[in-house]
This record gives sequence, structure tokens and C-alpha cells, in this order.
Amino acid sequence: MQDFLHKLPQFIGNHAALAALFAILLIALIVVQVGLLFGKSRELTPAGLTQLINRDSPLLIDLSAIADFEKMHVPGARHVLMSQFDPEHKDLAKAKELPVVVIDKDGRGNSVKASQRLVKAGFQKVYTLGGGVLSWQAAQLPVAKGNK
Repeated sequence: MQDFLHKLPQFIGNHAALAALFAILLIALIVVQVGLLFGKSRELTPAGLTQLINRDSPLLIDLSAIADFEKMHVPGARHVLMSQFDPEHKDLAKAKELPVVVIDKDGRGNSVKASQRLVKAGFQKVYTLGGGVLSWQAAQLPVAKGNK
């Protein structure tokens, strides 16, 4: 271990770009983890969403493309186009005290943006489904088809 610590400054001096890249990636990782830890939006696993549905009857909002929604969605989810998603809408504003779960196809895009908008609008219990509907299906949970 002492040999490693003794050679570390020399390695950093010889590989400055590599050391800088490592430092940047480490800082980015810390920022993301702190954001997840202290953010008001939480990511759920399919099992976590199942527990939430059984316990609290959350509002499920699916932001997938309409074709993807019709192929499969979490039962009970309401489809909303991202272009029409408005946290200030009177029907949605009534649900500020309810848990709200935002879902998309793969959990990477619209659900994160929409959950951030909900938090800014004052919603207290905002969740996203990690991995989206695809993770729900991969967990072999029931999916609904069609537009309802």
C-alpha cells in the first residue's frame, strides 16, 4: 500500500489527462448520488411501485408515445402526451397531496423531466418508475393494452 501511495503522484504527473478525467467523473457521480438522495422525486422499482399501488392508490401518469402506451402500460395508468403535460392543470392540481408516479417507456427521458416539473409545482410525493414500462414487463407484472 505504501508503494502505491508513493507512486501515485508520479502516475498523476505522467497521466494528467487521465487523472483529470477520473476527477471529473468522480465529481459527477457524487453530484448525481447526492441529487438522488436529497431530491424530492424518488425512483421506484417495479416491486416498489406494486407496494405503493397496494398501499396508497397513487395517480399513475404514462408519458410514453401513444403507440407504445397502446402496446402495453401499467394497469390503471393514464396516458398524457409530454407536449400536453401541465402540472398546473386543474385536474392534476387536485392530486397535489396524492402520490404521483410518472412512467415512460424506458425510464430515461420524459418521466424524469415531468417529475422535476411536478416537484417545482409543489407536489410532495413524486415518483418515477425506474426502467419504465419495460422494467415493469421484465418483472413479469401484468400489463394492460389498448388506450384505457
